[in-house]
Amino acid sequence: MHKTAGGVVARFALVASAAATVCSTVALPVAAASEAAAPALTWSDCNDGFQCSTVSVPLDYDNPFGTRIDLAVIKLPAADSAKRIGTLFVNFGGPGASGLQRLRERAKWPWLFSDELRSRFDLVSWDPRGIANSAAVRCFDTLAEQQEFFSSFPQMPVDPAGEAPFYEKSKELAYLCEQKAGPILKHASTANTARDLDMLRRAAGEEKINYHGISYGTHLGAIYANLFPNRIRAMVFDGSMDFVGNAVGRGDSGFKVPLDTRQDVSRGVAETHEQFLKLCAESGPKCAFSGGDLKAKYAAIAERAMRGPITIEGDEGPETWTWSGISNMAWDYASVSAWPDLAKLYQRLYDARDTTVSRTAAVRKGEPYTSNRSEAFNAIQCSDSNFPTDTAIYSKYAVSEDQRIPYFGRLSVFDMMSCAFWQAKDTDRYTGPWNRRTSAEILVLNNRYDPSTPLHGAIDGANELARARVFVTEGYGHSTMLAPSTCTEQVKRDYLISGKFPEAGKVCKLDANPFG
Repeated sequence: MHKTAGGVVARFALVASAAATVCSTVALPVAAASEAAAPALTWSDCNDGFQCSTVSVPLDYDNPFGTRIDLAVIKLPAADSAKRIGTLFVNFGGPGASGLQRLRERAKWPWLFSDELRSRFDLVSWDPRGIANSAAVRCFDTLAEQQEFFSSFPQMPVDPAGEAPFYEKSKELAYLCEQKAGPILKHASTANTARDLDMLRRAAGEEKINYHGISYGTHLGAIYANLFPNRIRAMVFDGSMDFVGNAVGRGDSGFKVPLDTRQDVSRGVAETHEQFLKLCAESGPKCAFSGGDLKAKYAAIAERAMRGPITIEGDEGPETWTWSGISNMAWDYASVSAWPDLAKLYQRLYDARDTTVSRTAAVRKGEPYTSNRSEAFNAIQCSDSNFPTDTAIYSKYAVSEDQRIPYFGRLSVFDMMSCAFWQAKDTDRYTGPWNRRTSAEILVLNNRYDPSTPLHGAIDGANELARARVFVTEGYGHSTMLAPSTCTEQVKRDYLISGKFPEAGKVCKLDANPFG
């Protein structure tokens, strides 16, 4: 799960009778998605070897004969039809990003989907409900309104004075979505996306599913595995989550501790950032921030930025960096390929730490409203999870987390702030159980240092499942998608093709030092 805490994101079938309804929070609704005729998928060419289609699914699985929505689907057919095993469904995480766009961008990344893997499977992704081309959650009438709203969103509060406007804008987003988004807002939970996924499985003619979930996609996979435990051929979770922690928290923490705080995500950010500094120092001149005591240099940047913005000269003129923006870089630069750029930014901030000029960001106007990633993130995450609703709780944890994890503690406190004010509820969201025995054992992949889905959370999540095995890559960055490892892709490929798990003692590392 990738989140930005700077303000933009505050980070099938019809049943035979109306009596066969889907589940409530803890029941297990298999009937509505298993006893009806499969929907149709009609593929057509949509450039660059991809094929596109739509599939019709119920808006509300409790009322399967009622309103329906269309899901946009994309496929890259298996390169070798004679060796084809079946369909591999892929969710790239978020939530909120378009699966259509991401498959187009990433289907041919060799460290994510090798030639051999692509020869054996049709790769299929989709825009999940509420996102992009699939009944999108829209909280604004135009792109100009959307951009104006988010450009005026206060940054993550760095002191008590910044909290009230941040809370108020977060509340306003929840209100706008409640007023404008329409019926999808009450049916946007990941549980309903899991039911949609089973409809897609049946539409593709697959008896059992092959699934690759990345980041948030692991939460979707875990819910699917527990709603449809007998329909799994192979499942890979990549950059995995703590499912109990994400949904409800342990004990009563769900309503008393901010979501990512109760999952200790800031510790993952801090540990990964420490690896960034360590690797930079070891890389010498190849890393722009190397030289001297890097921890002390970063502390100097932080201490200066906490007193006020730092201005540096950018490619298009002066750039002003606040402490909120700087601290978020450790989270936003989750791809190791971006680490050299992060090092250059840090060095420029260090060199210019005594400047104070500001600039105003430009806002484009008059364009059609097409993207809804921020709104979809909130609609789905706020539907899925328990959150504290008292702003005093967030104010308290901002202080205590910064004391516990200097520089990064408060990142995980404020990253989903609008959920504290969210009114729409999806009564079919999933909160457990998480340990139903599945027809296949699940492979969980995680980097040892991951800023968004820390290893401790991945281990917790795997332990919550009935049959799951964790393989740790000795590297850093968020998932194998953003931290290339050909070795780990081989582990994934062997599992998906033949069900083979890595032998005991096998070690995989990243393909290269990001600093060259």
